[in-house]
Amino acid sequence: MKKGCLIGAGILGVVIVFLLIIVGWGVSKYNALIPLEQDVTLKWSNVETSYQRRADLIPGLVATVKKATNYEQETLTQVIEARAKATSVQIDPTNLTPEKLSEFQNAQNGLSSALGRLLVSVERYPDLKANESILALQNQLEGTENRIKIDRDNFNQSATAYNTAIKVFPTNTIANFLNFKEKGLFKAEAGAEKAPNVDDLLNK
Repeated sequence: MKKGCLIGAGILGVVIVFLLIIVGWGVSKYNALIPLEQDVTLKWSNVETSYQRRADLIPGLVATVKKATNYEQETLTQVIEARAKATSVQIDPTNLTPEKLSEFQNAQNGLSSALGRLLVSVERYPDLKANESILALQNQLEGTENRIKIDRDNFNQSATAYNTAIKVFPTNTIANFLNFKEKGLFKAEAGAEKAPNVDDLLNK
């Protein structure tokens, strides 16, 4: 009887040790995923900040252009409407799914196109081309576009590292169990190998 109890206790001990090993392994994998996810969130906040800075510059550009000359209202209206749409698309950093990010990118691309048309048409007005306020805003927008590209690239790198980690076996078992979801990535557009500037926009 005592021998059977000892065997039973031994088996129970082995099971407990095995479970502790499994739990310890799961905790270590979870702790490794958290910093990766937090880095994605940080990089996303940088992306949002850069896009918001661009959005903040646009009203000043529109107002300056409108004030400087009897400018074509349709182009200005398109920029204002595209800005409103772009700023209305917000993403919860805990829900950066491919679908959500695609929606965000499409809205921002619409604003980029409208802004490009505005800058192109400004070139047709000599007074606007020489306006110091407009030139200063154009330079700020160009710098912001460069910042956007850098922040998007950094976000993609961070999200790719995270996505890889949650898909690799055996970490994927913990990721799936704890509902770590794939993050979306910004997709490159034609000509996106370098940050756009005013000359790029004029040549489109």
